[in-house]
Amino acid sequence: MTELTLYHNPRCSKSRGALELLEARGLEPHIVRYLENPPSATELQALLAKLGLSARQLLRSGEEEYQSLGLADPNLSDAQLIEAMVAHPRLIERPILIAGDKAVVGRPPERVLEILP
Repeated sequence: MTELTLYHNPRCSKSRGALELLEARGLEPHIVRYLENPPSATELQALLAKLGLSARQLLRSGEEEYQSLGLADPNLSDAQLIEAMVAHPRLIERPILIAGDKAVVGRPPERVLEILP
């Protein structure tokens, strides 16, 4: 069985919904509470590769830090955006499920089912 990892924020209804969907199928993913244990820049780069997304696509543009850090600037590089997410993990879209070499952002939560083995 492929190991499942869920980047999870228990205060987020979408994240809780994704976890409930997995648990209802008898699956117990490894939970990463990314606000308490943010991923490193290297981990985020690997995650983005699995997601097939750019750093900008993983940013939560509604967060206060997005505005205060000027992250809407289109001239910022992926490396700069990744560093902002490492320093301010609330900027990372959630939930994210990893299954082997695949990953998906669970918005809506049912998307996590798309990559189950």
